[in-house]
Amino acid sequence: MVEMRPAGYPQLTDYTPTKFMLPTSHYDAEKADRAVRFIENLKHTKGRWAGKRFWLLPWQEQIIRDVFGIVDAHGNRQFRTAYVEIPKKNGKSELAAAVALYLLYADNEPSAEVYGAAADRQQASIVFDVARQMVDMTPALVKRSKIMAAGKRIVNYSNGGYYQVLSAEVGTKHGLNVSGLVFDELHSQPNRQLYDVLTKGSGDAREQPLYFLITTAGTDRESICYEVHMKALDLLKGTKIDPSFYPVVYGLADDQDWNDEANWYQANPSLGYTIKIDRVRDAYKEALENPAEENVFRQLRLDQWVGSTVAWIPEHVYDKGDIPIDLEKLKGRDCYAGLDLSSTSDITAFVMVFPPEAEGENYIVLPHFWLPRETLQLRVRRDHVPYDVWEKQGLFHITEGNVVDYNFVRKTINELGQEYHICEIGVDRWNATQLITDLDGDGFVMVPIGMGFKDMSPGMKELYKLLLEGKITHGGNPILRWMAGNVVAEIDAAENIKPSKKKATEKIDGIVALIMGLDRCIRHEMTGSVYDDPDHGLLVF
Repeated sequence: MVEMRPAGYPQLTDYTPTKFMLPTSHYDAEKADRAVRFIENLKHTKGRWAGKRFWLLPWQEQIIRDVFGIVDAHGNRQFRTAYVEIPKKNGKSELAAAVALYLLYADNEPSAEVYGAAADRQQASIVFDVARQMVDMTPALVKRSKIMAAGKRIVNYSNGGYYQVLSAEVGTKHGLNVSGLVFDELHSQPNRQLYDVLTKGSGDAREQPLYFLITTAGTDRESICYEVHMKALDLLKGTKIDPSFYPVVYGLADDQDWNDEANWYQANPSLGYTIKIDRVRDAYKEALENPAEENVFRQLRLDQWVGSTVAWIPEHVYDKGDIPIDLEKLKGRDCYAGLDLSSTSDITAFVMVFPPEAEGENYIVLPHFWLPRETLQLRVRRDHVPYDVWEKQGLFHITEGNVVDYNFVRKTINELGQEYHICEIGVDRWNATQLITDLDGDGFVMVPIGMGFKDMSPGMKELYKLLLEGKITHGGNPILRWMAGNVVAEIDAAENIKPSKKKATEKIDGIVALIMGLDRCIRHEMTGSVYDDPDHGLLVF
């Protein structure tokens, strides 16, 4: 008995090839049909659809037809990389497993080498285990296969190929002859090394290798996944061109209302089929009741790139200040600065704040950071933060040795004092190092500022207010942006706030210095300081 598509189950009825098809490419319906037929003869492995045929949903079939049906003048696939970013539970693991099996059994690739990779072997095994169950439930595949469950390997005797799960150790991955790659949860990659090894040149000996990347949104905007995510968005918007890259991004933009249930359907094309709306509603209620769950819901259910689950500054608010800065026009101008020394082995931050000179102008922020050279690579490996990239971009002052050389910091601040009129420097009142004494002796006005609620709250609230109004220009410095996403706000009973270094997800030194610099700037800029008026309408978060 032939199993029929369930009544009411959606079907792609009006396929139109993707707009990314090259003029020299064409749609090969026979190849697309072959891929669709193969996948739809597999079976689902989980939930209420377990054991049922894998009828492709319209969004899934669109991907399969585009990726496998659009070919170049030689009949090879146009797309070498397919990037599919979509919220959890939409069936991406099942789709990825089906793609892996097609590449192993039906792609007409002699000695196919299909690999599964992720942040760790356990994560990579998720797609493999789905594929293994699909093989077990397909007699035509069972008779030509050997499954090595312990080694996470499926061998196809008919073409001498295999599907193998890889560990995450980069050093053992060079020299692979990849015909197919399924890279699961790219957002979990701690750095770009494994991605580069597996996608840069690994399939050059193959006629048409395919790198199938699947992921939900992540939280780290300095990651390789966010880099690929932004490339996908640029391709979708038409601001970049790469005919070998196929982009699919389901999710909400930063400025879309995550509370609107209609938007949930936009982000989740399988909602109502692989996902029940009641489950999403329950998760939404938890997000409303527990603020710590909000960003989890937005990231995993709506595919929004959010920062820390308790981030103080939302990315879209901070990014209002990403406006180019003309450094020449700032020379000689008054400014106020904050200096966060942290410890000698940590990041030292010095942030200058230039007040507006005319109505309608923004506050302008210029940050400087110092890091010791000997600990640089250790930090890259340990913290999974691209300090080395930022150094090459000239964003760090690097001092020799394994601790920050405060003499070098002093020298740089004095040089900055020659270019700009630094009126005051706010510093942690308890951090009484020799450097502060030396800078005072150099003629700088050093103003001690406490790190408690009383001293930090006014500047911190004002910073958020100005960011929200788009009145801060920071030029998009990636280090300061990263630190902004790490800030966690502590709140006392009187609704005063301060940045918490203990609760922060990572370094926040630059934002602490910015708050101190802005505090000194506004206190001197305004007659009758906003800080002295208890009825002033400062925002509270």
